[in-house]
Amino acid sequence: MPPSPRRRVAVLVLEGAKPLDVGIPAQVFTTRASMPYEVRVCGAEPGLVAGGDGLSYAVAHGLDALAWADIVFVPGYRFPGREDPPRVVLDALVAAHGRGARLAAISTGAFALAATGLLDGRRATTHWHYARALAAKHPLVRVDENVLFVDEGSVLTSAGAASGIDLCLHILRGDLGVSASNHAARRLVAAPYRSGGQAQYVPRSVPEPLGERFAATREWALHRLDEPLTLEALARHAATSARTFSRRFVEDTGYTPMQWVMRARIDLARELLERSERSVEQIATDVGLGTGANLRLHFQRVLGTTPTEYRRTFAQGE
Repeated sequence: MPPSPRRRVAVLVLEGAKPLDVGIPAQVFTTRASMPYEVRVCGAEPGLVAGGDGLSYAVAHGLDALAWADIVFVPGYRFPGREDPPRVVLDALVAAHGRGARLAAISTGAFALAATGLLDGRRATTHWHYARALAAKHPLVRVDENVLFVDEGSVLTSAGAASGIDLCLHILRGDLGVSASNHAARRLVAAPYRSGGQAQYVPRSVPEPLGERFAATREWALHRLDEPLTLEALARHAATSARTFSRRFVEDTGYTPMQWVMRARIDLARELLERSERSVEQIATDVGLGTGANLRLHFQRVLGTTPTEYRRTFAQGE
């Protein structure tokens, strides 16, 4: 089988670019040599770009990299509400999107995408500290400040810097499957998938002991996905009432307990489809969904595909 064509990734460095935001996609997509990506760091023109936090960037490529790329990352930058990036940059982003490139913003990079008009009428997110400013400056954008990232297909946005890792791993999962994404996460010493939203990082009163018990309960559940996991069983492990557990679980993760369990089961099923030759019926039993029909139903609802099609796309060695 001929090797898969390499996907082309451009990281657009704007004036005041935040160093962590720039480094995340550059590192994630070059985590190992066998990954089918080529990364180019670019600016409005080749040369030195003054960044944020005392750093500058010597970029080898100009906006021609956006015409070359399949995915364009726009890292966050300082003072995004003061003025938009130069018109030539916005036009290049629109042109890249028009020919089919995906545009992905990290943190305040969402302001640059919003300035193009491509986020009008779409959901988007940014760092919680800037969410209201984004909504005020671009009222046609449906700003959601309670999520780690938003995938609108051809335009994607993420919250603060660390959420850029979540977004990059999400893109890897879609492109290459769960196994490749998990491998990259292990190399980065990052969580393969963080459930919940950035609301958990907004300063607010969260009972720490309760939060610790819930983390232990989630870990306990992950090792028992093949067993019946009811709301009552989870609450019993957390030593709280089902009503309190359910309410606080949503506050902590953004999901109801049963939504979280279902997502965990689907993710385990994805990995088994990729890495094993077990039948759909066997995998349904392994992940606690009982029957192949039940697995197919939830797989279609969550991922928009069937287990068989997923295996055909992401099976190891393909």
